[in-house]
Amino acid sequence: MKFAYEDLSEDQFEKLIVLLCQRLLGMSVKGFAKGPDGGRDAKFVGTAELHPSTAAPWTGTVIVQAKHTNGYNRHFGEADFYSPKSKDTVIGKEVPRIAKLRTEKQLDHYMLFANRRLAGNADQNITQHIAKKCGLPEGSIYLCGLEALELFMKQFPEVPGLAELDPLDSPLIVSPDELAVVVQAIASNEADLSAVLDAPPAERTSYDTKNALNNMSADYAAALRKRYLKDTAQIRTFLAAPENLEILKSYEATAEEFQMKIISKRKEFQNFDTVMEYLLDLLFHRDPILRQKQHKRLTRAVLFYMYWNCDIGEAAVAEA
Repeated sequence: MKFAYEDLSEDQFEKLIVLLCQRLLGMSVKGFAKGPDGGRDAKFVGTAELHPSTAAPWTGTVIVQAKHTNGYNRHFGEADFYSPKSKDTVIGKEVPRIAKLRTEKQLDHYMLFANRRLAGNADQNITQHIAKKCGLPEGSIYLCGLEALELFMKQFPEVPGLAELDPLDSPLIVSPDELAVVVQAIASNEADLSAVLDAPPAERTSYDTKNALNNMSADYAAALRKRYLKDTAQIRTFLAAPENLEILKSYEATAEEFQMKIISKRKEFQNFDTVMEYLLDLLFHRDPILRQKQHKRLTRAVLFYMYWNCDIGEAAVAEA
């Protein structure tokens, strides 16, 4: 069984890794509460039960890190995760912390788990980089990607159950797939749309009323209206065209999913500005089509259209 690790929260993923490491190392593995952890999510002191093998187990202090991403099909070798010349990456930020723990004799072995794919060359390059920068033997470094993580879940099938992966504890997560279809279709027909700039669509709820209902700030609402209102007529005309029926179905599926997820997680956000920006960051992070430079503005415009058209967010109930 494959798990949708990208749909977990960071806390859920960390809990899963701690429970897994209790099987690999020993039950004394302990996780740390949220805060400036100094480069460690969990710690084990002693002789490991199973890792790297029962014949030659690690002995000493093992520091465990869990690095979670909500992105689809991400890799250890991507530039945001590791680049030998950059300190502004996941690995680049962790190396000084690992080195500090090593210098203070608080680390003998290091394990890093991530819900990313781990190719052999990335495993070797990152392991050698950490070893060189931190004065740690390569044999004392273990990187675990999705492939090995799936094998561990089969080997220790009780771990996911013990982790209590409750959907209610998950973050606001939406799928970008259907929206990517819509954005790509509109983008490919952009030249044809330039001739259909009609008056903006009639609002089912006035913009000011909708903003008040959803607690959207006046400055954010004004910026959205200024930048994207002119696109709403184009989007509406495109979606209404008979030849674009399948695209309309993708739009409707996207809007329905977004609205239901927003309703279920709305209390976690102070205002609707934050909801909109959170969704955009998530969409750009998860889908390579949406995060393309030429598609980012259009993605924002389509999300604004959903809000303006009252497909997402709270709207006033029409009087009978």
